[in-house]
Amino acid sequence: MFIRKIIALSLGLAVYGLCASSVWAHWLYVSNEKDDTISIIDASTNEVINTIDVGERPRGVTLSHDFTRLFICASDSDTVQVMSIADNKILFELPSGEDPEQFALHPDNRHLYIANEDDAIATVVDIETREVVAQIDVGVEPEGMAVSHNGKYAIVTSETSNMAHWIDTETQEIVANTLVDQRPRDAEFTLDDSELWVSSEIGGTVSIIDTETKLIKHVINFEIPGISVDRIQPVGMELTSDGELAFIALGPSNHVAVVDRASLRVKEYILVGRRVWHMALTPEEDKLYTTNGVSGDVTMVDVATLRAEKTIKVGRYPWGVAVLPKEHVPQQ
Repeated sequence: MFIRKIIALSLGLAVYGLCASSVWAHWLYVSNEKDDTISIIDASTNEVINTIDVGERPRGVTLSHDFTRLFICASDSDTVQVMSIADNKILFELPSGEDPEQFALHPDNRHLYIANEDDAIATVVDIETREVVAQIDVGVEPEGMAVSHNGKYAIVTSETSNMAHWIDTETQEIVANTLVDQRPRDAEFTLDDSELWVSSEIGGTVSIIDTETKLIKHVINFEIPGISVDRIQPVGMELTSDGELAFIALGPSNHVAVVDRASLRVKEYILVGRRVWHMALTPEEDKLYTTNGVSGDVTMVDVATLRAEKTIKVGRYPWGVAVLPKEHVPQQ
């Protein structure tokens, strides 16, 4: 009897361990631009556990603030798909304008701001009514999109016009334009919304803009020994909430720059996969995951050591990534 109890207890602990590894770990959703799929990665094993068919050329992905839905920019399908986290089913599609590339969700969890690259507009969609509430003329080839944490501003970056456009979310009108370096890609607000960071792919810089004045107060340049300056192309960015670090994906240089935000100097360059596009931090900000388009994989970086620790093979041309916190992972 005693032996049977020990065996039963051991089996129970083993089963619990298996369940815990999937339930109590973050999931990552990675858009595969060439495969028309989303890869789901279990962060406990850093392996793909599911692949979901979605619309054509998925790029930007973001989670609802309650973590029940995933929004997917299906660029060549000219729509934003809304997927249920519970069962990976597409619930409905939102009118997005032509060629949606990136988007940002307002803090109200209701209004989605979408960059439409081919139409030179930003589209604002009400998720609940599934209707377009505004279309705002912006510069040529809008790509990047951000919404401030206080919900006051939405930012669109226009690649050809080399501008960051400031949209008042109350009036849905442009209230300012900031000229930045060539081909701006990503835009990120600091946690306190005092600064806006904008990456410029061809210019090879990151501009730090004062939110109050809308003026550039600092420009960060990059230099990697042995790599041509033409290959150093800043795209996606992630800023830590403690105000200490900024991670900048540098495209075909295959590196991520780590910027000390106190000195605004690069403290490290991390070698990742080929043509790194976008990134996401875990909620604890202990791990950084990068999407590497040409090599078709995701790199896991340890934030404490600033070292790449794991390469995860996904689909062809991974582009966007979003992290689902472990407490919101569906029960398996």
